[in-house]
Amino acid sequence: MDVFVGLLLCTAITAYLLWFTFISRSLKGPRVWPLLGSLPGLIENFERMHDWMADNLRACGGTYQTCICAVPFLARKQGLVTVTCDPRNLEHILKTRFDNYPKGPTWQAVFHDLLGFGIFNSDGDTWLFQRKTAALEFTTRTLRQAMARWVNRAIQTRLCPILALAQTQCKPIDVQDLMLRLTFDNICGLAFGRDPQTLAPGLPENGFATAFDRATEASLQRFVFPEIIWRLKKWLRLGLEVSLTRSLVQIDSYLSDVIETRKQELLNKQKDYDDLLSRFMRRKEYSTYSDKFLQHVALNFILAGRDTSSVALSWFFWLVIQNPKVEENILHEICSVLIETRGDNVAKWVDEPLDFEEVDRLVYLKAALSETLRLYPSVPEDSKHVVADDVLPDGTFVPAGSSISYSIYSAGRMQTTWGEDCLEFKPERWLSDDGKKFIMKDHFKFVAFNAGPRICLGKDLAYLQMKSVAASVLIRHRLEVVPGHKVEQKMSLTLFMKYGLKVNVYPRDINQVVESMKQDEKI
Repeated sequence: MDVFVGLLLCTAITAYLLWFTFISRSLKGPRVWPLLGSLPGLIENFERMHDWMADNLRACGGTYQTCICAVPFLARKQGLVTVTCDPRNLEHILKTRFDNYPKGPTWQAVFHDLLGFGIFNSDGDTWLFQRKTAALEFTTRTLRQAMARWVNRAIQTRLCPILALAQTQCKPIDVQDLMLRLTFDNICGLAFGRDPQTLAPGLPENGFATAFDRATEASLQRFVFPEIIWRLKKWLRLGLEVSLTRSLVQIDSYLSDVIETRKQELLNKQKDYDDLLSRFMRRKEYSTYSDKFLQHVALNFILAGRDTSSVALSWFFWLVIQNPKVEENILHEICSVLIETRGDNVAKWVDEPLDFEEVDRLVYLKAALSETLRLYPSVPEDSKHVVADDVLPDGTFVPAGSSISYSIYSAGRMQTTWGEDCLEFKPERWLSDDGKKFIMKDHFKFVAFNAGPRICLGKDLAYLQMKSVAASVLIRHRLEVVPGHKVEQKMSLTLFMKYGLKVNVYPRDINQVVESMKQDEKI
């Protein structure tokens, strides 16, 4: 009997090793280990995950496949992950075969408690209905004007005084924290017309903002564990699942009050509200919307509009600090516009933020922000579920039930797409030959705002906010990273700086900038 069991075990091991050898040879990319798949490589490179993926993609021509678990019957479907940044494949996934690559059950399960079936966590008809409704609102000029009002108020009454105080007191300040607070206040104002005032003097804590942060963090942590594990933790009330449950109660209470108050205000016609929530509530279909649906509408837009812009601005300021020539070009452009719109009295330029039309004319600044997003996209990667067997344009076969990750971070760092200087911060690559016009790149090469039917509806609003903030800060202050401060990526679904961005704030001599411009013109 023992001999039989031994022979059976040897046969099973031999069969597995033969199968594993066949599977591992058919896969490109990081090394695949018996049973553990590519997990050892993921763990070893966790702190530099996005660069590690980019290295693998460069070595494999833009696409590779790997096994998360090297177990028969699982490896070719649930365990198989295709990773790509090839523009041809991205167009295929995000546009040509859009219906074959939904977000899928794993993504939806992770975020369902927080986002429900909101626009960023749904597929099919549920997504399409919300997308069409939201698209009607995002195309209106009044929404851009509303965003400009929220942004300019936050800049003038909050951000500028805080930076001025830091300058006067010679105290370092965390730019990433400021940007997160500013964009949170703005997106809450735009989404449901209430200002949480997280960027108030003293940088106070706000119950809704804190609950939202904790709920987001807890939801993201679910990606680390198999679904059965986090569901068990949720049932047993362990770890961050407890924090998620408590945070959702706070969020529900806050938004329920907002919605009930807004119902009464709209009923009594107290005011003509221009926030997204009011716009949804004024639509003919409003009677079919539940309060929970309206909550999810607001939360989905907050999630999309807050972290993305704040993280992009943080990386932008860091890159500008490292590249003085780019900073000089941005300042020259701002001064050129203000000379035409406000005259030569430089002292009056800082009385109030740039207006809607002035911001629109900042072409080089938009190029610098786009270049920032190319190198440091706010969402560095995304994933899709494969519904049916398919072959990608580069010849890669993807089986039904497997998943595809597309690396937005890598897509902006490939020589085959951006040239040999792809790792350089070079805003000029976004400009026409005469430097006067902004040239948007192919959406499937520059995927920072997604592409295809799910392309970001708020792209123009994001540029408006980022340009307004960047111009207002740079024209008033010169920033320097605090000596010894580490700027590193935080491994998250959003490309935060791990330790924030601590800077010292110094005054900007804008007269000197204008004199420099005049000297350049004489030359």
